[in-house]
Formats: sequence, structure tokens, C-alpha cells
Amino acid sequence: MKTYILFLVFILAVGKASAQAIKPLDTIYANDLKNVALFFPAPIRQGITGSDNFVFTYNREKEQYFGLLQAKPGKESNLLVVNRNGSVFSYIVKYKKQLDRLNYFIPKAKSIGNEKPIVADSAKVDVSKTELRNEVYYYEKFCSYLIDRKQRIGRIKKRNEGIILSVENIVFDKEELYFVIQIENRSTLDYDLNFLNLSVETRKKGKKKSLQHIYQEPIFKYNLPSKIAENETVRLVYVLPKFSISNDRRAVLELNEKNGERNLKLKISHKFINNPN
Repeated sequence: MKTYILFLVFILAVGKASAQAIKPLDTIYANDLKNVALFFPAPIRQGITGSDNFVFTYNREKEQYFGLLQAKPGKESNLLVVNRNGSVFSYIVKYKKQLDRLNYFIPKAKSIGNEKPIVADSAKVDVSKTELRNEVYYYEKFCSYLIDRKQRIGRIKKRNEGIILSVENIVFDKEELYFVIQIENRSTLDYDLNFLNLSVETRKKGKKKSLQHIYQEPIFKYNLPSKIAENETVRLVYVLPKFSISNDRRAVLELNEKNGERNLKLKISHKFINNPN
């Protein structure tokens, strides 16, 4: 029964790709007159021999780096050692009356594998990818719903030379704020978008009054265009982690034209940010 359990543990522990060539195991000789010391690169957590005529002793209470092997006359067997870090080492052990070697310093390279299968890590990666896909799918569906909805939060609008920038709605859902934004081009020229940024504007204290802008990074952008053609209206959504601002601060939505000067800064009061739909 002991030999069967050892064999089963051995098969589970090795767990390497079948494409790799199977290398023959090294042999360690021992007898009943002397101790053969085996020094491992990490403390020993478990050591098992496949036959009763071989004894491998190690400190079971306080993990140490070495163990002692002894043998009685009989058939050869095997030794399986697992280190604290999960590294697995396996050897053929044989009885030999006269020993040529009493100490074995075993490098990490002699490990045949690790008891924790690598597949588990790849499974975690797959789960993370699935969760990300589900999250993106939810954002897309909810943003599409908000764009089709006619709800408004208030009159938040700015215009410059036929370009009109407005925030139609601010919606709180789960742990995010959804900014429904509209860009309208009533001019006779196409509008090439350079950037559309949202930041929080704070007044710095002191004798010299100045403004500090803290950029708010969207976690998702929906339907953001690179160009708004003449007489075209585009609606888009920025999704940001939920935040609130004090009454001495305000949010600023900045629209910047590429190779042009039709730039707009739309100021959003704290009351709209703190009281979303």
C-alpha cells in the first residue's frame, strides 16, 4: 500500500508536459553502517521511500535543508523529496556495501517539477479575461441605453464658432459615473478632435490665486469620434470611477481641436457631480 501511495504522489507531482523527454533518475547508494547526507536548495517538507529497507530521516518539527539516508540489503527502490517551496526531487536508491560518497549537495536544476500545477495560473488568467470581457460588454450596453434615453440633468452647455459642447446627463450606476456628452458641429467645416478631457479644477490657497487641474482618467469611452462632420451631432459617453467634489471645486470638460482654434472649456458645478441621476 505504501509503495502504491508513493507511486501515485510521484505521478501527480511530476506533472510536466508530455512532449518533454523523460530523463533517467540519478541513483544514490546507501547502507546500514553509515549515514548518507542529502542537502537540498530549500528546507525539506516531506520525504518518502518506496521500500521499508530504506529509511530517510529529516526534521519533521523544524524544516531543515538536509536529510539522512540509510539502507538494508534488498531490492532497489526510490526516494521522493518535496521542498517547502513545492519543488520535487526523485532518485533511485540502492544498497551498496562499500560507499564511495557520503554527501550529496543537490542543486535546483535537479528538480523534476513542482507539486503545484502551472495550469492553475493560466486558469486564473482566463478567468480575469472573462471578467474583463463581461465588464466591457456591460459598459457598452449601458452606454448605448443612456444615449438613446432622453433624460437630462440640466443646462450644461458651451459654444464657440458653431461648435456646441454639452453634458446631457450624469448617471450613477454601481461604482461608476456615466457622463453623456454631446458635440454638435453647426459650422461649415469639419471638426477634427484632438482630445476631450475631464478634470477637476481646484483653487490653490495663498496670496497668488491660481488654479490646479487634476485629470480624471475614464475607465471606458463609448462612441468617441475622431471627426465631427459639418452639420453633424455626435453623442458619446465617458465612464469614470465614482467621485464627489466640494463646493469650492468644479469639473471641467475640455474639447480641443486638432490643427485648429475652436476649443471649448465647459465648467460643471459640484451640484451636478454630487447629485447624478
